[in-house]
Amino acid sequence: MNRAPPDTVFIGKKPLMAYATAVMMHFNMGSKQLTVKARGQSISHAVDVVEVVRNRFFQGKLVIKEVRIGTELLGEGEDQRNVSTIEIVLSRTE
Repeated sequence: MNRAPPDTVFIGKKPLMAYATAVMMHFNMGSKQLTVKARGQSISHAVDVVEVVRNRFFQGKLVIKEVRIGTELLGEGEDQRNVSTIEIVLSRTE
């Protein structure tokens, strides 16, 4: 079974504040860097989560260190399709 790295938050269909809380908890527990990952329709949700955390909760204390975009091939056989992905790396400035 694949395990997510401890410094990664995967964005899905839960409410925005559920993910924002997870990001805040990581940084409040001493993490210096965190990656927010999403794919498909959740990409805009991931951007919203990052912006809410940066602008509302950690004003001036978080910076976007890196943004990676890409494509994953999902499905098998005739049902294969390309799905866009995003990874946003946040870093604490303090």
